[in-house]
Amino acid sequence: MKNALILKEKIQRKDVTVAIVGLGYVGLPLAIGLSRAGSRVVGVDTDPQRVAALEAGQSYIRDIPAATLAPLVQAGRLTATTDYAATGAADAIIICVPTPSTRMKAPDLSYIEAACRAIIPHLHPGMVVVLQSTTYPGTTEELVRPLLEQSGLRAGRDFALAFSPERIDPGNPHFSAHNTPKVVGGIDPDSTEAAALLFGLLVPNEQIHRVSGPRAAEMCKLLENVFRSVNIALVNELATLCNRMGLDVWEVLDAAATKPFGFMPFYPGPGVGGHCIPVDPYYLSWKAREYDFYTRFIELAAEVNSTMPAYTVGKIAQALNRQGKPFQGARVLVLGAAFKRDIDDSRNSPAVEIMKLLRTRGAEVTYHDPHVAEVLFEEGGGGNGVMRSVPLTTELLATQDCVCLAVAHSTVDTGWIVKESRTLIDATGVTRFLDGDQSHVIRL
Repeated sequence: MKNALILKEKIQRKDVTVAIVGLGYVGLPLAIGLSRAGSRVVGVDTDPQRVAALEAGQSYIRDIPAATLAPLVQAGRLTATTDYAATGAADAIIICVPTPSTRMKAPDLSYIEAACRAIIPHLHPGMVVVLQSTTYPGTTEELVRPLLEQSGLRAGRDFALAFSPERIDPGNPHFSAHNTPKVVGGIDPDSTEAAALLFGLLVPNEQIHRVSGPRAAEMCKLLENVFRSVNIALVNELATLCNRMGLDVWEVLDAAATKPFGFMPFYPGPGVGGHCIPVDPYYLSWKAREYDFYTRFIELAAEVNSTMPAYTVGKIAQALNRQGKPFQGARVLVLGAAFKRDIDDSRNSPAVEIMKLLRTRGAEVTYHDPHVAEVLFEEGGGGNGVMRSVPLTTELLATQDCVCLAVAHSTVDTGWIVKESRTLIDATGVTRFLDGDQSHVIRL
């Protein structure tokens, strides 16, 4: 237990430095949590704008107010740099870089590989390295370990190596890095214990769940997100069926949710977005093929969810048809561009996909989102260029042939939108809680 013992002694002396590689939606909250727990934290990111903002005590993530960040920067507990040499002074390195998928739905591990190669010259005996980036089972041992061992040091002997899945839920005010249980799996017992000690700076030991190794921890993360993907797909499919049967899916779900056992409510929507649920099922299905196993159920769920933006556009087409309006030249306002409520992240957003489909079909599209100032449309995605959020006014609503409520941000007055809109497609279900005339409202 040599590496764990070294870290334990450092923790007892309150003399721990942690390097966080990747300062995005996962890395920055983790950096703040560890620095507030008493560690010195150095963040490493390839984006100089992020680094400059952090060094100035300015937050670029909505969930993290500057009032929380600035005191840690001012006290010297949290610093940032683009230079990986800073990792050499760290006792532990946590890798939190993106893991997107390619256009062919294959894992893109280039960010992990680049981070590992940059760390190699600065790896030293006694260091603890933890991968947090979501990936397929085997990545820590099959990719990260061989890369880091190019340093001449050996994982499990000279340094500890583990995987611990990130569990950040953007926009969730109740759970963060300091109160969400952690799962850790090291390549050997020493590495597992070292990772547990590291995250023990954030959460109590009883909230740290040790597993047999990195593969189990990597699969744990995929299971968590596939669970959500499959259940969301189920209710999305039921929503389309209920629509054909003339049933209100929201009424059915609310009724089912009264059962105190054996049922967990999930709700339909215009699709799934973000950096996890649209991507992770394909990581698992890609790896499964190595074992001649085909995750048909999981891939079908992902396929169902991916059709929901087009289904929503179909609802808009129905609403326009009622007015005798063709898609070509129709004025459509999309409310929301983020991938979920009350956040500023538009990655893989179904709302943006809806805009692309509308633009492709010739509609005049505008959007409003209080948290996402602009979205970029690449070639083949509904036309090139940047679209910027427009102010939401009575005059704007009055000029639109159809309004699509794709994201129900809490700062947007839904009741007012219902009152002022000519036709409203509610892809979120929030209008069911409102009183008054809703004869012009169409829900999924």
